[in-house]
Amino acid sequence: MEKFQEQREQAKKTIRIADHILTVTYPLLKDPKLLVSATKNIFHALSHAMDSVLEHERLFKRIPAYQDNFESKFRILREKVMPRRNLNPEHLKMISELKEIISAHQKSPMEFSRKEKYVICSDNYDLKTLSEKDLKKHLSNAKIFIEQASLLTQENERLFR
Repeated sequence: MEKFQEQREQAKKTIRIADHILTVTYPLLKDPKLLVSATKNIFHALSHAMDSVLEHERLFKRIPAYQDNFESKFRILREKVMPRRNLNPEHLKMISELKEIISAHQKSPMEFSRKEKYVICSDNYDLKTLSEKDLKKHLSNAKIFIEQASLLTQENERLFR
């Protein structure tokens, strides 16, 4: 199995985990900390889908070599792949927004739950909130992106059998 195929399968697996957290576990437990876990899983699924597309494009020599870090991969996806493959730029916005939330969560000195929302507070009191409604929207958009990534990477699948 090629690396892009492994990444594609990992993206599908991770998005199913995020979906389960948001549709089964969170409604049952109503613990807002689960929203952070769902956010991380959605972001990781999107990262795997992004890696899958980039590995596929790199395999066919459509993009130059890139560093193995998020910023480099994101830039190549935005500048080289998105325009040629007609992918929705809203997906890029969502990926960077989720990355920002996770980064804020890691650096946050204070977090708390309020009215079924999870609030992340930065050093200078910038607030980021996570709600079930917003995450379900991100989840559905992530599923669309992962499906598009799967279709892109399956177009030459017969060459790798």
